[in-house]
Amino acid sequence: MNKCPFCRNPIEISWSYCRNCNKPLITNINSLSNNRVRPIPSGISIYGNEFIEEEEFFDVNIIDDETIEYELSQLESQLSDSERLGKNMGNLLLKKASLFYKKRDFSNALKNLELALENFKEEEDKMNLIITHNEIGLIHEETGFFDQAIYHFDRALSFIEEIDDVIKEIQVLNNLGNVYHLINDLENANKYYQKALTLADGENLELEAIKTASNLVEILLSLEDYDRVKRILKRNLDFFIQADDMYGVIQTRTKYGKMYYHLGEEYYDQSFTCLTGALELVNGIKNHISIFIRKKLEWECFLYLGYLHSLWDSDLEAEDYLLKSLEAVRTFEIQENIKEGIVLEAIAKFYSLKGEDRKAIDYFSYSKDIYQKFGDKLKIAEMKYQVAKIFQEFIQNDQKAIQYYGEALEIFENLNKSKIAADIHDKLGDIYISRQRYDLAISNFEIAKNLYAELEDDYNKTIIDGKINSLKDTENHKTT
Repeated sequence: MNKCPFCRNPIEISWSYCRNCNKPLITNINSLSNNRVRPIPSGISIYGNEFIEEEEFFDVNIIDDETIEYELSQLESQLSDSERLGKNMGNLLLKKASLFYKKRDFSNALKNLELALENFKEEEDKMNLIITHNEIGLIHEETGFFDQAIYHFDRALSFIEEIDDVIKEIQVLNNLGNVYHLINDLENANKYYQKALTLADGENLELEAIKTASNLVEILLSLEDYDRVKRILKRNLDFFIQADDMYGVIQTRTKYGKMYYHLGEEYYDQSFTCLTGALELVNGIKNHISIFIRKKLEWECFLYLGYLHSLWDSDLEAEDYLLKSLEAVRTFEIQENIKEGIVLEAIAKFYSLKGEDRKAIDYFSYSKDIYQKFGDKLKIAEMKYQVAKIFQEFIQNDQKAIQYYGEALEIFENLNKSKIAADIHDKLGDIYISRQRYDLAISNFEIAKNLYAELEDDYNKTIIDGKINSLKDTENHKTT
């Protein structure tokens, strides 16, 4: 039975609006697989005369390997002929790269893109230089080489500005925003998204504005600018409903679910309704989309439903949704990805709350390994800190706690994270008291006190002063 994504009451497939809540509905699900637009899920690929999305250029539907191998052999023959005749091979190399991408063979895809780049440089073919730099950037983004991704997107952008193509400029600006978002540089992510949005609005490019605003929502959620998020999501949802765009509706409903979750306990029921409604919509079009796209649409719904059930103490449901989210990410990403780190961290925190300490430590470690691969130092430190807390507070293994606190502390200090550094020195002081190493305890408390003073945190500074004075009184009492 079909249900309204807004009020969840039964509806007829032929209805253009819900007769229960009067909201407009998608009119024909079956036509959506052939006539659709959707917001940017990750990077934007450029190929041919127009920008097209990564999954349409590099089609991620399950491909018959024999078909790809046959096409590759045909291309090899054409490349040999072109080389023999002294013809430019750039476009053939681009096609070859796309086939390797379909196989998720990023190494060979990148190799052929770099060869294509050299060909286009010789020809001074600016359009294909834009295409190739952009594709190389997307692969570096997907494989975690974010500095290289930024470099190649910047190079694509410099050529685009020379040929004055606003749409292409908007798309590459979005790609830059996406990478900066992945590395938690919200300032730069916001800058590039805002620039793209200004260009789109200035040129009355509604679709590009909608796509960019959809990306910007993720930054605004982190900045807790919920009023602007609401305005963007309302505009986007109206647009996608009017366009009969199920993909856009699903992604916007998911973002509504995330927003309501972040707004707090009063809005959890609305978050649940949006997320489960989005999953029902995905289920309604599952026969029209690849498994990769389906999992891409589902993973955050599962993740946030896991968060909600964990808060509601529905442990079985929470664990089920979190593991479903992990399975979804591992399906559509093929290899390790920053999203996997996010889900593993969520599972670790769930097991920690349940008191399953060993499982929690394992999942924090798995998550740390992912973040380490992608160079996210802050997250690496946070995972080590969480493991240290478990060893200190629950397993009561002081030696391990000191080890992990020390490793986390070194990273936090290098990142100038004074508050968490002060907290760790405080915790280390407590551990050393329990081990009767009062000299080390006082040393850590003194550092914590100074850090709290710099932060103008008088409350915690006063607590630390009390601990130091108590220890000194104890030491004085012993000497007398």
